[in-house]
Amino acid sequence: MKPTTKRTRKSPKKVEGLGDVVEAITTATGIKAAVDWFSEATGIDCGCEERKEKLNKLVRFSRVECLTKEEYDWLDGYYKAESAVLDVPTQERIATIHARIFNHKYHLPCSCTPSRWRTFIEELRVVYNEYNYGAS
Repeated sequence: MKPTTKRTRKSPKKVEGLGDVVEAITTATGIKAAVDWFSEATGIDCGCEERKEKLNKLVRFSRVECLTKEEYDWLDGYYKAESAVLDVPTQERIATIHARIFNHKYHLPCSCTPSRWRTFIEELRVVYNEYNYGAS
């Protein structure tokens, strides 16, 4: 009788972007193994790692963080204000919250590009509204 061995599952690798998705597909279909074999046999680097990194930088998947109570309270006041002003302190607060929630480097969009500010504000509104779902 053969001894039984317990199969262990690999913990899933964190998918950072499109490059990781392409790598997973090529691994699952056997393409990666064939390319690796060819690369080893010929000594020619396939460039897969560099391509993966470029694709990850080009299309990055981000995880949205939860609002803190203080951030929620600030956004609550901002969204409920009769006439919300977008002065420099408000821009800095919105940019700070947006950078933390959407995991990107802090930056202040130029005030000459109101569409970028609208995007920041509306993306934060979507997260803010998740906290109000079902509230009366």
